[in-house]
Amino acid sequence: MAEGSPAAEIAAGYVSEGAAVELGAVVIDGVADASAAVRLPLATLNRHGLVAGATGTGKTKTLQLISEQLSAAGVPVVLADVKGDLSGLAAAGEAGDKLAKRAEELGDDWQPSAFPAQFLSLGTGGKGVPIRATITSFGPVLLSKVLGLNETQESTLGLIFHWADQRGLALLDTKDLRSVITHLTSDEGKADLKGIGGVSAATAGVILRALSNLEAQGGEDFFGEPELDVADLMREVDGKGVVSLLELDNLQSKPALFSTFLMWLLAELFEELPEAGDLDKPKLVFFFDEAHLLFSDASKAFLERIEQTVKLIRSKGVGVFFCTQLPTDVPNSVLSQLGARVQHAIRAFTPEDQKALAKTVKTYPTTKHYELDQALTSLGIGEAIVTVLSERGAPTPVAWTRLRAPRSKMGSIGDDAVVASAQSSELNGKYAETIDRESAYEKLAAKVNAGQAPPPEETAAPQPKQEADGPGFVEQAMKNPALKSFMRSAASALGREVTRGLFGNRRR
Repeated sequence: MAEGSPAAEIAAGYVSEGAAVELGAVVIDGVADASAAVRLPLATLNRHGLVAGATGTGKTKTLQLISEQLSAAGVPVVLADVKGDLSGLAAAGEAGDKLAKRAEELGDDWQPSAFPAQFLSLGTGGKGVPIRATITSFGPVLLSKVLGLNETQESTLGLIFHWADQRGLALLDTKDLRSVITHLTSDEGKADLKGIGGVSAATAGVILRALSNLEAQGGEDFFGEPELDVADLMREVDGKGVVSLLELDNLQSKPALFSTFLMWLLAELFEELPEAGDLDKPKLVFFFDEAHLLFSDASKAFLERIEQTVKLIRSKGVGVFFCTQLPTDVPNSVLSQLGARVQHAIRAFTPEDQKALAKTVKTYPTTKHYELDQALTSLGIGEAIVTVLSERGAPTPVAWTRLRAPRSKMGSIGDDAVVASAQSSELNGKYAETIDRESAYEKLAAKVNAGQAPPPEETAAPQPKQEADGPGFVEQAMKNPALKSFMRSAASALGREVTRGLFGNRRR
């Protein structure tokens, strides 16, 4: 690299004293300069990022490249594996002529390597270890997104949750919520429905129908216990961070459920993790694939929750990368918080595409080395326009980057291998069997059989002394993974309200 050359000038902005992810090398006039490295400092990964680009431009390989280097650095990773291709992280890559050529031109001492991976599936119908969340933990805002409710219906659902909380009715699965709504819309529940105010029987009926539709689509398999303990996402094996691959191979059947579950995971991580301050490397990095599904038709309250979570979770040492086709898929309030940008090629065939291209160009620092509107439509497969935050927090120069090849297998390891790995996982014994303990459904059924309505005094919210003692007890119990799911579901009404209020779930 000639001193004072454009490549040298760009690469100077990517010099890192601490550990960094090696992305690739600067490209000038179609030629990669192996001595001009483009790096992503680990210390800035909790400032979040974006990986974007059209289908077939290499986004998946970029996610794989970054994930395996994070794992090697001891950083756990969570990846949504939409197409199943990322399962190759669990197997060593295979050398080939194309791979050898790219390694040589980038000065990359490529060696095949496998990384510790655990395979997870939403609900009980997938190939991985089944993971779940309770209805109570999910909360009304996130559940409203899954059910496709409008803001009025979302507000009503929040009041229904509040009513159940006050009466100690645990909402663990869909039949619990259905039983509560059925009670409130029944003759026996009219007084309760009137008592919580602002809830019409018609709106409650709409929510009940939306819930029934979700159950008909198999959504009830996801909600329940044992609930996922986020500590199981933050493991190391032999000094390498475990890569948690969340199977989304039937994404199209329940897109809102999958994307909203990922958001729930972020919210849980925020709740569970202590403040971390500035770290040399993140505690965990979360890749949010198909991010456009999260923001599509989202309510104002839901968007506010996303923005607040992304803003605050960096202090917990968690990095979040949104992955999608266009940066315009991500709202400006969230996009402005993403410090790293890895933009693969944009296909600008329509007027709408041209508008998106123009907006994308404006999100990058100015550069004298590239015409960005032309560069973004001319990138080859495995190339990207990159800018990140340097270790001192300033945006790095825009770099046309030829990306390194992953060390692990590029492609799926096969369904049989995924199933075998999941069944032999230590998590399988913890999550494989569904637990159906007494909750709202059973309690309301018992009251109906006895000819009674559920009186508040029987299951009232905790008394002041219990409220004062409760948080300490819950905090202590949460340290035991075996009790964690139970305690979160059975937490006091006060505890649930505080959690929801912290994330702005309800507009009061």
